[in-house]
Amino acid sequence: MNERSFGEDSVGFVETQYATLCEPPNELVLDSGVKLGPIDIAYETYGVLNEDKSNVILILHALSGDAHAAGWYKGARKPGWWDIAIGPGKAFDTDRYFVICSNVIGGCKGSTGPSSINPATGRPFGLDFPVVTIGDMVRVQKRLLDHLGIDSLLTVSGGSMGGMQALQWAVDYPDMVRSAIPIATTSRLSAQGIAFNEVGRQAIMADPNWNHGDYYGKIPPDAGLAVARMIGHITYLSDEGMHAKFGRRLRDKEKYGFDFSSDFEVESYLKYQGEAFIQRFDANSYLYITKAQDYFDMTNETGSLVEAFRGVKARFLVISFSSDWLFPSYQSKEIVTALRLNGVDVSYCEISSTYGHDAFLLEAGQQAILIKNFLAHTMEAVAHGR
Repeated sequence: MNERSFGEDSVGFVETQYATLCEPPNELVLDSGVKLGPIDIAYETYGVLNEDKSNVILILHALSGDAHAAGWYKGARKPGWWDIAIGPGKAFDTDRYFVICSNVIGGCKGSTGPSSINPATGRPFGLDFPVVTIGDMVRVQKRLLDHLGIDSLLTVSGGSMGGMQALQWAVDYPDMVRSAIPIATTSRLSAQGIAFNEVGRQAIMADPNWNHGDYYGKIPPDAGLAVARMIGHITYLSDEGMHAKFGRRLRDKEKYGFDFSSDFEVESYLKYQGEAFIQRFDANSYLYITKAQDYFDMTNETGSLVEAFRGVKARFLVISFSSDWLFPSYQSKEIVTALRLNGVDVSYCEISSTYGHDAFLLEAGQQAILIKNFLAHTMEAVAHGR
C-alpha cells in the first residue's frame, strides 16, 4: 500500500496519538464512586482545525471499535472502521471539518482498560479495573477535548454504542454540543440486548483460560471470546441479509457430513469472525464494555426520556435502519418523540437496508447525503450565530 493507491476521498496514512489525563490528584470519579487516574487515551484526528475551532466533529465508536476510524496504517490490509464515512467529500468531509475519534476507557486499543498496567501493582488490572459506564467514557472524552483546547463541538456522532455516547454528550454538555447524529442506537439497552451481552460474557467466563480475568502473560480465553463474538455478530446481521449471503448453502461439500464439522457456509463465516476477533480484542474489555452498555439508560435519573432531554440544546439527526433488530427503529423513534416534546430541532430518517444493525458501517450512499446536508446547515447556523 502506497500513497498512489489512495483515492481522492481518503485521508491517507494516519498515526494514533496518545494523551495521559486525570493524573492524581485530579483523578476521574466514576459513576461507581471509584477514582481512576492516570488515564491514557488513544486518539486520531483527520482534517484541519479552523481558526475559531468551530469545525470540530467527535466520532464515537461501537463496542469493538477503536480510535482508528479512517485512513490507513502503513502495512495494513484494511482502512479505519468508518472509512466509508470519513474523508474528503465523504459524509464527514475532512476538507471542511476537523474530526476526532478516541478509544473508550475500558478498551484495549491504547486507552486505559483491564489489560493496562495497574500503577499500584505493576501488573495488568484484570478484574481490579473498575466497572465503567457510558457516562464515564464521555467524561474522559471531555477531558481529552479540554487537553486539546477544544470547547465547542459542531457535532457528535456514532452508531450503536457510539450513538449512546452521542446522546450522553448532548445531555451532559448542552452548551458545548451544537448538534448530534445518533445512528442505529437506543436511549436504553433492552432486555434482549442485555441478554445477548450476558450470554457473550458467560461464554468468556466459562473458558478455563479466563482464570477469573487473570490470564495476561498466559494462554488467553480465545475459545470463549470467539464464541462471544459469534453470538454478537449474529445480532448485527438480518434474516434477509443472511439468507441472501448464505442461504442453506454447504461449504466445500456436496452433501451433509453427518458429523459436527461445519457443513454450512454460515457456520464457517461465524467461525472466521470469531477467529479474526481474538487477534485484535481483549476478552476482559469485552466484559467491561458490554456491561457499560447494559447499564446505559437515559431515564435512570429522571424516570422519563422527555425529562432526560429537558436541557438539550443541540440540533439532532437521528438515523435508523429497517432491518436492524438489535436496535430497531421504534427505539430511535422514541428518542425523536422525546426530543420533539422538548422543542428540539430534530430530523429523522429510517433507511431501507438488508444489512441489519451493521448497516451504519456499510451503507454509504443515503446515509452520507443525510449527514452532509445536516452538517452543512448546522455549520451555516453556527456561522450566523443561530
